Amino acid sequence: MKKVYYNWREKLWVTPAFYSILAVLLSIGFFYVDLLLVRQYREFIPDILLTNVELAQTIMGALAGALLTMTTFTFSTILVVLTMYSSQFSPRTLKNFVHDRLTWRVLGVFLGGFIYNTLSLLFMRDALYTHDVISTFVGILIAFLCLSTFAYFIHHIATHVQVEKLIDELEKDAERIIDTYSDKQQQEMELETQWNPDGFAETILAGTDGYIQFLYFDKLTGYAVEHELEVEILHGIGSYVHENTPLFRVYQRQQEDLDLRRFITIGTERTTDQDLDFAIQKMVEVALRAISPGINDPNTANGIIIRVGRLLGKLSHLETGTLTIRDEEQKDRVRYPFFTFPHFLYLTFHQLIHYGKEDVSVVAAILESLTNAAQLSSPSHHEAIWGTQLYVLEHVEEASFKRLDRRYIQGKLDRLAQAMDRRPVLLSDYRRDRGQDQQL
Repeated sequence: MKKVYYNWREKLWVTPAFYSILAVLLSIGFFYVDLLLVRQYREFIPDILLTNVELAQTIMGALAGALLTMTTFTFSTILVVLTMYSSQFSPRTLKNFVHDRLTWRVLGVFLGGFIYNTLSLLFMRDALYTHDVISTFVGILIAFLCLSTFAYFIHHIATHVQVEKLIDELEKDAERIIDTYSDKQQQEMELETQWNPDGFAETILAGTDGYIQFLYFDKLTGYAVEHELEVEILHGIGSYVHENTPLFRVYQRQQEDLDLRRFITIGTERTTDQDLDFAIQKMVEVALRAISPGINDPNTANGIIIRVGRLLGKLSHLETGTLTIRDEEQKDRVRYPFFTFPHFLYLTFHQLIHYGKEDVSVVAAILESLTNAAQLSSPSHHEAIWGTQLYVLEHVEEASFKRLDRRYIQGKLDRLAQAMDRRPVLLSDYRRDRGQDQQL
C-alpha cells in the first residue's frame, strides 16, 4: 500500500484532477439544489443570494472566461519559474518547485472554478427553471476564492524563486533524511560486526532500469522474519541499476519463490526521500552553478558550502559502512551497504575545489565548512576531515594567491586545526614541501 501511495504521490496531475472532479460533483449537486430545493425553501433564502436564469447565464459566462484566463496565466508562470530553476540553479532542483503542493493546488482551484461555472452554465436552461437559482452565488464565491488564491500564488512565487528560500528547502531535505536514518539506526540498524548467513543462496535481479529511489526497510525486515530469511541488499539508495542487475542476495533454509522487488522502488530519476547523497549533491550543484562564469555569484556558493559543513557534522554521527537490521531475537535479517564518511567528504568537495580553487573566498568557505564539520563531529572522524583538508591544499597549490589571500587562508587553516586540537598546517611550508616532493 505504501508503494502505491509513493508512486501516486509522484504523479503531478493527481491534485488538479482531484479538484476538477470535486468541481464536477459540486456543479451537479447545486444543479439538483436549484431544481428541487430552492423552490421548496424559497422563503428561508435571502433574495440577494438568488438570480434569475438570464442573469445567471451572463454572470457564469463571464466568470468562466475570466477563470480560464487566470488558469492560462498561472500555467505560464509555472513554466517561467521552471525555466529559471533549470538555468539559474540546477536541473535537479526542478522537483523542489514541481512537487510543491501549493503550486498544483492553485492550478487545481482555477481548473475547478472554470469547470464549475462552465457546467453550471450548461445546466442553466429556461425550460428547467421557473424560479430563481442559487448556483450563481456559489460560482461568485468560487471566483472570489480563485482571486484570493491567485494573490497568494503571486506572493508564493515571489518568495519561492529567491535563492535563499531554495537553499533553506534543500538543507531541510538533507536534515530530514539524516534525522530519519538516525532514528532508524537507534531503533533497528547496527554496524555490522559479523555476517554469517546460512541456507540456500538465491540472487534476485532488477526487473527494470533506473535509480533506486526507496527501500521499505520495515516491510522487508518483517518479510524476512516471517519467511526465516537473511537478505543482503547489494546496492544502496541512489544507485543506478539496469535490468537483470543483482538487487538482493537471499539466504533461505527451504527453497521457495520469493518476491522481494515489491520492497524497492526504482524510477527514472533520483529523489530525496531516502537518498542522502543526492540531497547534498543538489546543494553542491547550486553552489557550482553560482561560481560558474555565467552566473558569477560566489557569495551564494559560499553560503551553501558553509551550510553543507553543518550537515556533514550532523551526518558524521551516523553509523557508516555496512549496516545490519536485526529482529527481536537479535538475529541479523537485512544487510545494507551504507556510505562511508571519508567517501562522502570526497563526493561533497571534489567538484567544489576543482572549480573554485582560483577564488580565495570559495577556498576559505570550504575550509570553514570543514571546521564546522569538525566542531560538530566525533573525534573518530577528524582524521577523514584532516585528509580532506590536505586534498583541498593540493588543489590550492596550483592557484596564484597573493600575500593577503594566503594570510586569509592560513587563518582558516589555523581555526580548522584548533577545532581538531592539532598542529596547524602552514600554507607556505606545505607548498614548499610539496614542491620538494615533486622534484624528488
